[in-house]
Amino acid sequence: MRFVEIYQSAFQDIGAALSKLHLASTMARQDISTRYKRSRIGAFWITIGMAISIGCIGLVFGQILQIPLPEFLPFFTIGTIIWGLVSNCLNEGCGAFVSSSGIILQVRMPLFVPILRILIKDSIVFAHNLVILPVVFWIFLRPADVKMLLAIPGMVLLLLNLAWMVLILATLSSRFRDVTQIVQNAVGVLYFMTPIMWKPDLLDSPVGQLLLECNPFYHLVDIVRAPLLGHFPTAMNWIVAGGMALIGWVGAILFFGRFRNRIAYWL
Repeated sequence: MRFVEIYQSAFQDIGAALSKLHLASTMARQDISTRYKRSRIGAFWITIGMAISIGCIGLVFGQILQIPLPEFLPFFTIGTIIWGLVSNCLNEGCGAFVSSSGIILQVRMPLFVPILRILIKDSIVFAHNLVILPVVFWIFLRPADVKMLLAIPGMVLLLLNLAWMVLILATLSSRFRDVTQIVQNAVGVLYFMTPIMWKPDLLDSPVGQLLLECNPFYHLVDIVRAPLLGHFPTAMNWIVAGGMALIGWVGAILFFGRFRNRIAYWL
């Protein structure tokens, strides 16, 4: 009976937050506009910085890895843009409740709203950064492919996984503030362990392939990246990403429901 009450509490909060999606969206847009107040191009400064980084790092690593630039740069560009979304959500998600503590303590609102706020804000930045992709495709004359449409369900699945991760991290960080530093360091390590600026086929040994397949972020990135490059994601990519979403949300709802009433006191 206790488990039923926990799940009901979490579901009611998430459902109420989804019904106030406009509130989370407004807060997310306000975060971006506040950060770039009086700037003429706003969040596109992030895009410009990312484009310069992609160009410089892509040129260097393409030569180091001896991969033709028309093959490597689109791969690196898409991976970097997707990883930007992942890293921003995980790093900023740790402070979702803490950064919204003033609102949470003064206004009665669903606690899942700050989670949606982070996801929407970083998705808007991700959409800005996608402007780089058509430019890269145009430079290297890569044609559009119908397989690119598979990136849409891949993106939905990626966001579903990021949502439950952010929910757990935000709850943990409310109680243990050191979680933020741990996650920031872990994300930095995962960047080098995930094929973003190196290609998966470079790990041609059985041990290397095992390490690759055991990296969940490789699958989450590839369900979006592979279609944009004109390839089908592997069955394993879909199975791992889908299984993570299912198991992750079951655990996240139980965890959030269990500690939901304590979050305000931790803040």
